[in-house]
Amino acid sequence: MAGQYGKMALAGFAGLLAGFALTLNFSAQADKEAAAPLPVKELRAFTDVFARIKSDYVEPVEDKKLITEAINGMLSGLDPHSAYLDAEAFKDLQVGTQGEFGGLGIEVGMEDGFVKVVSPIEDTPAYKAGLKSGDLVIKLDDTPVKGMNLNDAVKRMRGKPGTQIKLTIMRKGDAKPFVVTLTRAVIKIRSVKFKLVEPGYGYVRVTQFQEHTGELLVEALQKLYKENKAPLKGLVLDLRNDPGGLLNGAVAVSAAFLKPDSLVVYTDGRAEDSKMRLTASRENYLRPMQVDYLKNLPDGVKTVPMVVLVNGGSASASEIVAGALQDHKRAVIMGTQTFGKGSVQTILPLGNETAIKLTTARYYTPAGRSIQAKGIEPDIKVEDPDNPTEEDFGVREADLAKHLENTQGEESRPADPARKAPEKGGKDDQDSRRPEAKPLEPGEVVSKNDYQVNQALNLLKGLTIIQGK
Repeated sequence: MAGQYGKMALAGFAGLLAGFALTLNFSAQADKEAAAPLPVKELRAFTDVFARIKSDYVEPVEDKKLITEAINGMLSGLDPHSAYLDAEAFKDLQVGTQGEFGGLGIEVGMEDGFVKVVSPIEDTPAYKAGLKSGDLVIKLDDTPVKGMNLNDAVKRMRGKPGTQIKLTIMRKGDAKPFVVTLTRAVIKIRSVKFKLVEPGYGYVRVTQFQEHTGELLVEALQKLYKENKAPLKGLVLDLRNDPGGLLNGAVAVSAAFLKPDSLVVYTDGRAEDSKMRLTASRENYLRPMQVDYLKNLPDGVKTVPMVVLVNGGSASASEIVAGALQDHKRAVIMGTQTFGKGSVQTILPLGNETAIKLTTARYYTPAGRSIQAKGIEPDIKVEDPDNPTEEDFGVREADLAKHLENTQGEESRPADPARKAPEKGGKDDQDSRRPEAKPLEPGEVVSKNDYQVNQALNLLKGLTIIQGK
């Protein structure tokens, strides 16, 4: 994949997966400006430190390790989303976008030197073992996590399916840590789930934006319309706790409900190839030579009344979709404020099967709003009384150390000047803390007691009555 595209760009995704499912956006390689002169004085200091470590450190250290750690530090010191990807991490990132990867099935981040569970993924070993958002992993087998970087911790959690690993967990409110033994598995994620919740009213949930999310959405809508045996009266699109994914997946989902060629999102950065304008047109969501699956959408999808559910775990690609549908007044956005991941990360292969993930741009909604460190404000604020997002799960992009500032302040950015659309869509990367999701019964798509879903249905029924009159 690296050789095929030369460079990849990310829009946003949450944390790292113990088996990796980040998010990318592929863009064409552009000519760069001539590099500025190297800072000789600072480089001399670097080589002096390097030499002193090699000669005086208590144990011998390989050159490769020192250089790798220096690169790690250089990138991690920029912002929460820039990072170095070694060969294994780079490979896993690419595999993860296809919805299948090996591991435990948890999104993780770092907090106070420990691995923090961002969210367990449904139907995975971690989910079945009862791990919860906010749990801290303090030991992997018998090795303390303190002192590891996140990539090293993720490597230890990955492994051959069928093998086991012991996690020592500290949970908020518990006096003592506890140990859980997990059996690694191949993690397969179906990114779109759906249900006809009532006659005439459909529910679609997007858990991540992956390579085939657009196609799966069309399939879900076709089945909903077939089961209902008539056009839907209303549709709930659930993006809660969706950490993001492929940017072209976000464009595809938006395009399913918007008029052709509507602006979905645009990006702006210093480099010319970071200035993209993505519209609801086939070149922005299809792979080369791929048949346009959106042509198979049932009649009425473009106009069916919609409610989009969001919360503090909705980030990046989710925010792109919510922002586009909100700006075009295509749907009512309901729930709580989203995460606020409004920056684009570009994956730059280094030629030795490794890569760097570098923040290269900010992205903006069609009306020119920057989501960075702000998020999407819902049209109708509805908190889940059984899971109060604002109080218990308030960590968002703006709370992350070294996050990019929102340059708009409280003002709105002018609408996007027309730019040439990029050659293809891509993938996005986010780093969010997701609110804890209520566990569903096996095979259940959505709970009958989901307060926010029920409020969305009530609104849609009200709209149906008004439209009928």
